[in-house]
Amino acid sequence: MGMLSLPGFLSCGKKKDFSLTYEGDTSCTDENLERGNWANKSEYLLSLVGYAVGLGNVWRFPYLAYQNGGGAFLIPYTIMLALAGLPLFFLECSLGQFASLGPVSAWRMLPLFQGVGITMVVLSTLVTIYYNVIIAYALYYLFASFQKVLPWSECFSWADEFCSKTRIVNDCNTTFHGDIIRANYSFVTANNLTCINGTISYKPVQFPSEQYWNKVTLQRSSGLEETGRIVWYLALCLLLAWIIVAAALYKGIKSSGKVVYFTALFPYVILLVLLVRGATLEGALDGIEFYIGTESNITKLMEAEVWKDAATQIFFSLSTAWGGLVALSSYNKFHNNCYADAILVCVTNCATSVFAGFAIFSILGHMAFVSQRPVSEVVDSGFELAFVAYPEALSQLPVSPLWSFLFFFMLVLLGLDSQFAIVETLTTTIQDINPSIMKKLRAPITLGVCTILFLLGLICVTQAGIYWVNLIDHFCAGWGLLISGALEIIGIVYIYGGRRFIADIEMMIGKKSNSFWLWWKLCWFFITPVLLTAVLIWSLTTFSNPTYGSVVYPTWGNILGWCMIIFSVMWIPIVAIVKILQAEGNFLERLVICCRPAPNWGPYLERHRGERYSHMVGPKNKEHEIPTVSAIVY
Repeated sequence: MGMLSLPGFLSCGKKKDFSLTYEGDTSCTDENLERGNWANKSEYLLSLVGYAVGLGNVWRFPYLAYQNGGGAFLIPYTIMLALAGLPLFFLECSLGQFASLGPVSAWRMLPLFQGVGITMVVLSTLVTIYYNVIIAYALYYLFASFQKVLPWSECFSWADEFCSKTRIVNDCNTTFHGDIIRANYSFVTANNLTCINGTISYKPVQFPSEQYWNKVTLQRSSGLEETGRIVWYLALCLLLAWIIVAAALYKGIKSSGKVVYFTALFPYVILLVLLVRGATLEGALDGIEFYIGTESNITKLMEAEVWKDAATQIFFSLSTAWGGLVALSSYNKFHNNCYADAILVCVTNCATSVFAGFAIFSILGHMAFVSQRPVSEVVDSGFELAFVAYPEALSQLPVSPLWSFLFFFMLVLLGLDSQFAIVETLTTTIQDINPSIMKKLRAPITLGVCTILFLLGLICVTQAGIYWVNLIDHFCAGWGLLISGALEIIGIVYIYGGRRFIADIEMMIGKKSNSFWLWWKLCWFFITPVLLTAVLIWSLTTFSNPTYGSVVYPTWGNILGWCMIIFSVMWIPIVAIVKILQAEGNFLERLVICCRPAPNWGPYLERHRGERYSHMVGPKNKEHEIPTVSAIVY
């Protein structure tokens, strides 16, 4: 507890009420008294790492690497990081820090494109609904791990006749009285015969973990049209997940910045523990070789699909175009080195993906060894990896409940970090609209947002819930982001002006040489927008309706998916039209006005504006007073 300090209130007090403050009050060090700042650089960096490093690093990247040539996949992955991921990441961090505004209000720089910011917020809202459901799944498995015997380790009472931990021979060719016949395996064993090599066929069986996932955890219905009832224990886990998020964000970045010291760092400890344990198991080397070893196929680099997968994974893994990077960076101090931050976080994110692959594949290799299957038959991605393949592998280890607990605890922490940033994006948008209300009622507003999102997510914990999660993910976590990302960089570089934006960045990090900016100009002006557009076109041309396993979605489900993506991106043309109609003059004059920065665009605080933004129309030119709603939304 800090000691009372007279200088404290002189430097921190915003009103001449001579109220005393504490040295421990982090608001005393805030540069922006209205919005607040991160307490220190570590909290910001850990929040960024937690936001960027999510579930996809564990359950998608290792599978993509295995599928696209193993170690050879690191070549296009690294190239796409340099050409697409890092330039967009740096651009968004710089934008948020320069304006000290969230993803909607930051578009004062280019009013015509303010709909891009709204699209980002809408997409974040839709994704945060189902993302917490995935955390709820992990919480359920976490609690289920507190048993002496893991409930998915064997085919218990909930299983059917197709449940088995080993392959079951159906029939084969055998020699009987001098003739080669096709016979059931029961006939073969009953007559002490042997199967001819290469003729054995197996019954379609399912691991206990697969049946547990479908029959117990999800109580999965036959399809989207069969909603069924709410699965009460998943609903409680979802409620718990939202309570954790609300508790971590009740003071905004002031509280979440403390939480991330644990939630962002501890997953690395667990990954290291899992890797060490996995490396000591029989068959681990086989798994590693499938991931990144002797099975690597350099010829895969000749396939366009591999480069598309690398670009897509980089784009989604770094969490660009969601609005979260802009929101988190908006709480930085103005002269923070956002350039170094962007490089550090991007490299950390990609290194985590590679590191996680070793931990995942070493244990999957052991699973293949125990079940006498090739590694390719036990590898999967997404839900199947996290809730079927990996739990099955963990159930075969000594002291399996411990390893299961650690794995699902890691998934919970990875998910929560990303969830904190997504919800903070929403509350930052509200704060930019009305700072005074948000400052007085931050905790109730945050609680209200979380409550609404919890209620909206209940459809995802019904018996058809997994189909809803898959539907939202299929439509909303793809095209909308590519569209908003491409328009974001095109608008800033080609309309607002790439050179002007670079000058803005130099106001924060200092003057840099032309050679320093050469690479960034090359990427921002040409390479990155071309890559984003190419991936978008590729995604559109190769689109297929969503499925979950063998379950095909009904027509109305596909229509609903299209409605979600249309609702997300329609704000781009709508806001552009509204801005043009509100402007004065003929059409061309109105268009030109809307393509110019708004009068209140520039650094948030007057002392940072310098000569370039001395003309800026601020809130009575006083740093501590609250902007009007119209000024924020303009």
